[in-house]
Amino acid sequence: MIRFILTLVIIAGLGYCGATVKLGDKTFFEHVRAIWHTPEAQDLKKGVEDTARPAVHKLEHGAAVGYHALTTDDAGVGSAGSAAPR
Repeated sequence: MIRFILTLVIIAGLGYCGATVKLGDKTFFEHVRAIWHTPEAQDLKKGVEDTARPAVHKLEHGAAVGYHALTTDDAGVGSAGSAAPR
């Protein structure tokens, strides 16, 4: 519990410093935002989205098929625990 509280205090302190302490003319978070909005970073983001799109579609399809299999009623066929005692 003490470790958790200490972790929260450290994270809160870093967040406060990142938002308020100036590093030159900007805070840390303002620097990150400025870097994130550069054309190079936007190109990187687009490339990652394009590369990951097939994997995302595959995961979405797998989740939909799995959900459909769980929610359809097959009259107990193949479900665990539905076998009659011998």
